[in-house]
Amino acid sequence: MNGLIGYYVHHQGEGHRQRAAAIAAAYRGPMTLIGTGLAGMPGNIPSLDLPDDRLPHGAFDGADGAMRPPSLHYAPLHHSGLRQRVAMIADWIAASRPHFMIIDVSVEVAMLSRLASVPIIYVRLNGRRDDRPHRDAYASAAALLAPFPELFDDPSTPDWVKAKTCYAPGIVTAKASATVDPGRVLVVVGKGGAAADGDMWAAAAAAVPERNWRVIGPATQPTRTPDNLEICGWVDNAEGEIASAGVVIGAAGDGLVSAVLANGRPFICRPEPRAFDEQVCKAERLAALDAAIVVSQWPQPAHWRSLLEAAEPQAKRRLPALHACDGAAQAARWLERMVAWPQPVMEAGS
Repeated sequence: MNGLIGYYVHHQGEGHRQRAAAIAAAYRGPMTLIGTGLAGMPGNIPSLDLPDDRLPHGAFDGADGAMRPPSLHYAPLHHSGLRQRVAMIADWIAASRPHFMIIDVSVEVAMLSRLASVPIIYVRLNGRRDDRPHRDAYASAAALLAPFPELFDDPSTPDWVKAKTCYAPGIVTAKASATVDPGRVLVVVGKGGAAADGDMWAAAAAAVPERNWRVIGPATQPTRTPDNLEICGWVDNAEGEIASAGVVIGAAGDGLVSAVLANGRPFICRPEPRAFDEQVCKAERLAALDAAIVVSQWPQPAHWRSLLEAAEPQAKRRLPALHACDGAAQAARWLERMVAWPQPVMEAGS
């Protein structure tokens, strides 16, 4: 055994790539990233680029045929990209003989790796993941890695799943250096959702004219833009923008929540629909822990002032345990201990 870890990176959303890059940079052994569209990843990290396995309309929506096995989430028939992916992953495993495969995330790649005689470490995300494919993947894993604090776990999570889990909050985001502007309201629109409606943010900004509103990420231009509103599109320093904001508004994605917690910013959270209620469950935990103002419906313009005023003192009451400043290093040290643990070897010549 050579201590090599293969790290499968899912290609839907940016959080998987960011997490993989942070862990790979902190890990003191050999690691290869495996996935689609890995070009441009930071650091000189070896990678295996795979063909895309999405359906022609470019989405993972479960519309992959009525004959899908009940233990899998995604198994379209007669898909050449999927065939090539399976062959390339299996060939890489046979040639490289990794000590572990980290799967972030795919039940199918987890099962493929396990069938190829490799122990797997499965990345657990938030949500109600008690369906058969997730249960099978968790049960087959040597260990589980959760990029969130244990306090964020859904109350329905079984004890045996928690017992296998290493909780590592703060993997991606550290505290940014910035001067806070108390009068700035920052709206963050992520890559994983639809473009924000500029007219709705224009109405919100007009209702609180004493604050400066700034929208970053994909958003439509409003019909009429009030003087205190900027629609900025993509920016290069989202972390710095979050760190300097008086109040942050956004969804319950991993990257945004981590950045808000790292920088102690007041947060108004409106979770977006995601598979397995991922954002809804995270928002429920944020609310239960008094860590964010959570709104399930779009607020009327007149309500925004009271929401902003409620969010500001709340940030000072947050539990410190919700974020770690060295999450990537903690996850990497845990992986190094896992690799050092003796494992049975069943093959000749090892």
